[in-house]
This record gives sequence, structure tokens and C-alpha cells, in this order.
Amino acid sequence: MSFKNSYTLPFRVEIPNYIKEFLDKRSLFKSWFKYIKRFIYINIKRQHSLENLRILDEHQNILWLNFSAPSLGDSLMDLSSRILLSDRRIDLLTDQKNANLYDNDKIFSSVYTKIDDVIKNSYDLVIVDSFSTRSIKIKYQAFPLLPYVGLYGYFNGPEVNRVLYSFHRMNSLLGYIKSESEINKIAKCSIAVSIEDQAHIQRLSLPEDYIAIALGGEWNYRTYDHWPKVIEHLLMENNQLNIILLGSNNANSINKIILENFPTSNIWSCVDKFTFNQTAELISNAKLLLCCDGGLMHAANSVETKVIPLFARLDAEMQLTQSCQDFSLFDIADVNNISVADIIRNYLEATSSGHNGHQDE
Repeated sequence: MSFKNSYTLPFRVEIPNYIKEFLDKRSLFKSWFKYIKRFIYINIKRQHSLENLRILDEHQNILWLNFSAPSLGDSLMDLSSRILLSDRRIDLLTDQKNANLYDNDKIFSSVYTKIDDVIKNSYDLVIVDSFSTRSIKIKYQAFPLLPYVGLYGYFNGPEVNRVLYSFHRMNSLLGYIKSESEINKIAKCSIAVSIEDQAHIQRLSLPEDYIAIALGGEWNYRTYDHWPKVIEHLLMENNQLNIILLGSNNANSINKIILENFPTSNIWSCVDKFTFNQTAELISNAKLLLCCDGGLMHAANSVETKVIPLFARLDAEMQLTQSCQDFSLFDIADVNNISVADIIRNYLEATSSGHNGHQDE
């Protein structure tokens, strides 16, 4: 084991990353401190000798621990490579806030949020999302003698394309069952929407043909404030355009402004009314999604809906893959520096015939 493991990709493929930008004295010190802390903790818990470097054919019943992903979008990205394990039985143990994402999942047989609910089961291997003290502690509490592999392992700090990281790391753990180009072609997030959620959305009095706009955001530099102006221009282009507004409770303020400014019959608000999976179903029925970098962008990519995402600081290469149908816009500092005119330009391009976005570029 080496300190380089904390900032060196644990597979033989180069993916979009900000590792070079990460390699300054301050970042390296923080990474070194985390590495030492985790290395000592793993040894204290007597887990060091249980680490495997491969997922073998004999590992048919696997438990995946996912506690390091801080947001819904991160969870979708980090667990995206589960499709490479479709020939095995995989259970998931994760935070309560992320668990509902994987209801009716095609890969995860069962989804748990409590350790007591998994210790009664029998597994051949555990996938630990990272070697953080929290994840290792949970692994030790649940199955102290079971072998495990690490998705991120000691790697921490540098920004990477999390979907490509997940896929290429899983491919390496499986012994490189697919080529680099094959992985790049299939790498994307996925989400399953239950029949009940599909039926719930179908019962709504919504138009058959519409675009969706995701409002709000958790970070100011990734929260676009000019959606009312965008909507004004969209309706100038087509006053019959149907628009569905989406978002969580952090979108309530701008949602109210839009509804007051555009009291038209062809704007519907679905803000803070549905679960993430139900919102994904709304997006799957949309002609297009306009949004900022966030969970609903990943939902659109999961259900293969065209998307115009606005990025700041991290560009599209760091967040998307070849399979995404995107017409991205980027600003180095803040999405609010992206002009309405540029959004309308990309909208016209995305809705014109023969343009499929990123996947064909």
C-alpha cells in the first residue's frame, strides 16, 4: 500500500479528472492525513488482510455498501456500474435518503438501510464504497470476517468523472471483461421507475407533449436565477409550448415568481410534489429537460431524455458520458454567467431534427 493510492486512479484507463489541479501542498497534506487515518483504522479493525483485488466467479452473493455518496446524484453515479454485475445477486445497504432511488431496481435484489437487516443474510463478498472510517466501521459491524473490495478504496480528493470512474473501476475488479471503448460506450446512470409511480404520473392532467425545466439548487453557483427570462423567450418562439416546472423545496421561491409572471394555461408546476423517481418519470415523458448540474440531470440521462445542462466549475466532460444526449453550456465560475441567448440557441439546436447531442459528437 502506498500514499499514491490516495490520488492515483486504481485502474489502467485515463478518465476525465482534476488530479493535476489537486496536487498542491495543501491538498496533498489533507489527502495524506486521510490516508493515514484510514490505513490505521482498517488495521485496528483487522480488515487489511481481508481486502480482495478482484471480484471472482465464486463471488455470487454480494453486499454493496454505499454511504460515502453525499447526494442523490452522487449515489446514482457511484452505483451506475452495478449493471456489470447483472449475473450475480447484489444487495444494497445505504442511507435512508438514497434508498428509495433503488426501489424496483433491476440489479439490486434487496435494498436495506439498517445493519441488523443484513447480518441475517449470507454473502460471499462486500463492496465497500470507500475506505472512510464510516464505511469500514459498518463493514466491520455487519461482516467482520468477510472479504471485500473497495470501489474508491483510499482514493480521495481529486475530482473525477464519477460515472466513468465507477464503470472502469468495476471493470478492473472483474478482470477487465470489457474493453475501454466498450465501457465508455455503455457508461451511464440508470434508475428504475415502478409501475405504481408510472401509473401515478399517467393519472395527472398533463399534456402529452412538453419540455421540463428543473428549478432551484443546493449551491448558489449551480442555481440559475434567470429561468423566467428563458421561459419568456421560449414562449416568444412558440406560444403553444407546454412547460413543466420541476424541483424540490429549494425551488419554491423561483417557482412562485414564474407562476405569477406567466399565468398561462400551458405552464404546469410539479415543484416539490413528487418523489425523485416519480419526477424521473415526468422527465422520461418530456421532449427535453433544461437544468443545472444536479440529480435531475442524472435522472434525465438515466431515462435517455435530451438535456440542456448548465455547468459551473466542473464541465460536461467531468459529469457526462458518451451515451448522454446533452447540449451543454459551461461557465468557469457561476451558471448565472451563462446567457439566456446561449440557452435559447442550444434549445433550438436540441429540438431541431437530426440533432442527438453529445452521443453523436
